Amino acid sequence: MDKSSLDPKVVELIIKLEQKYAVMGQDLTSYLDGLLHSDYLTYWDYIHLDTLLSLQNPKTHFPDERIFILYHQITELYFRLILMEIEQAAFDTNPTEKMFIMRLDRIIRYFKHLEDSFMIMIDGMEKEQFLSFRMALLPASGFQSAQYRIIELCSTDLINLVALDNRVEMVSESDIEKLVDKLYWRQGATELKSGKKTLTLQQFEQKYGKEFLETGIKYKDTNLRRVFTKHFSNSTEVIARLREYDTLANVLWPLAHLKATARYLQKDPADIKATGGTNWQKYLPPRFQKVMFYPELWSDQEKADWGKAAVIKALNL
Repeated sequence: MDKSSLDPKVVELIIKLEQKYAVMGQDLTSYLDGLLHSDYLTYWDYIHLDTLLSLQNPKTHFPDERIFILYHQITELYFRLILMEIEQAAFDTNPTEKMFIMRLDRIIRYFKHLEDSFMIMIDGMEKEQFLSFRMALLPASGFQSAQYRIIELCSTDLINLVALDNRVEMVSESDIEKLVDKLYWRQGATELKSGKKTLTLQQFEQKYGKEFLETGIKYKDTNLRRVFTKHFSNSTEVIARLREYDTLANVLWPLAHLKATARYLQKDPADIKATGGTNWQKYLPPRFQKVMFYPELWSDQEKADWGKAAVIKALNL
């Protein structure tokens, strides 16, 4: 290849490409020939726009069901973004405070957006439409969001996710499987009268039970709490961000969900059951679960009042 008439920068890049493909025993000219005949990349092809817009398949004729589907799909994509940041922070072999803070800031930003986005669920659909199409979704439930459960498992030690009633007795438990079996959210998918597992919970455990156990094992010593404790326990900036993340994930996010649920399912004198039969009245309020990723960062009074300030603020809006 004659490089004499080419820009020196272009020549340098060609040489680097030749070296790259030579290592693999490949001929650069073949790849350049392929590039010559390939089409230009378009935005819609790159993000698979047509496929993305075809993924909303309502089960009823109510127009607002499509809003409901789109909202939850967008939420799951944000969960994926959060998990990408957590994974990089958890398995960074040479973690720095600057990088850890950057990833926490991203996670916080995503959760803030998610909290604000719940207004779509609160005011974005007609109540009559929702109460009509929701019955066609049985026994599916937002409770079955596995990515959110994985975010929890990656953020703290398992004991902090155990149901409050079992937390003290299991504080010294090292068996991951036993701890996963007592995770707090399982109580939220029991039948309101009998206390038995709902079909929603049975489906959820069958599909994701193994993955939850594997995640618990994988992040046992590398979850965000462990990274903080090992490397950044004296950093006031990291502590401030972990407190904010804890509040967003375990107070504001559940409260936003609770507000949306109450908007559609609160009905005096009796509440309407959720689609999966989940016990949302007891499951969603943060003060009942007292789930904290980083309990050591909160005072005894703050723990006792967990979620109280956010509830008062929400009532005064």
